Amino acid sequence: MPALESRRSRAPELEPLLAAALERQPRALARAVTVLESGGEDQRRLLERIYPRVGRARVLGITGPPGAGKSTLVDRIARSYRQRGETLGILAVDPTSPFSGGAILGDRVRMQSHYTDPGVFIRSMATRGAMGGVARATRDAVDLLDAAGFDHVLVETVGVGQDEIDVVRTVDTVVVVTVPGLGDEIQAIKAGIMEIADIFVINKADRQGVASTRRDLESMLSMAEALPRRPAIIETIAHRGSGIEELIAEIDRHAEWLRESGDLAVRRFQQLRLRVETILQERILAAADRALGLERELQVAWERGEDPYTVAYRLFAGALEVGVVEGR
Repeated sequence: MPALESRRSRAPELEPLLAAALERQPRALARAVTVLESGGEDQRRLLERIYPRVGRARVLGITGPPGAGKSTLVDRIARSYRQRGETLGILAVDPTSPFSGGAILGDRVRMQSHYTDPGVFIRSMATRGAMGGVARATRDAVDLLDAAGFDHVLVETVGVGQDEIDVVRTVDTVVVVTVPGLGDEIQAIKAGIMEIADIFVINKADRQGVASTRRDLESMLSMAEALPRRPAIIETIAHRGSGIEELIAEIDRHAEWLRESGDLAVRRFQQLRLRVETILQERILAAADRALGLERELQVAWERGEDPYTVAYRLFAGALEVGVVEGR
């Protein structure tokens, strides 16, 4: 009962917070994102309230290896959208600090020129150990910015590699950024990112090796299995603004193709499946830990030499028992 009373006592606080966030008040949006990151009952209730409003914003993912100039590219994309009179929210997913657990890079450092623009909201989010370079609460935060009426939501993710495949299940359009002269990084793209890219960007195209990088990408695309839409390759020099309008035009073309082909609905259904599966996994694991104690059971299994299936089935049975007792 005390826990229930605590939840009820906090509940009214969400109403004014939600109202202010939906009006795109920066402080309220920041606090609401924190609620979503923190998890628990408030996270669930907040998402439940905003979810009927989602589905209008275009959701764009920017990914690529460190040093490819993703943040500068996002800054230029933001300028272009604002010149068109469109609003956008930016979620910059940064590496988690091993000491504080927070994002190492701050939003003010990334894009100071947009800080006072009421049509732009920028938030850094820490991965907190999540796979795929996307914070656990990133998709919830995308929903929040969508519900608040932003025309575009941009998600800039960490790194590039096999785990980054999750980004395609979080956004509508995936832009993979590389630069000339990365060498082995192209192989990393081939290994893990080729299947999810909707658009390739060769940034810092004023460097030597642009033609070689383009040939590598085109060669990989030619060897790929049949794709529903061949990814375009755009060359940019983000710090100069070169190639940005061509990139924006390609992003627009891809958004139109998503709608006309019906692939947008397919992708968003897959996103829903991923989120539900993730929530189920977390709840089952938490229930098993409450019922038997995950660490204790692992220690017992280690000492007995038990196989992982036996341990997992025992923990799952404990999770079911907790679910029955607690009515969840």
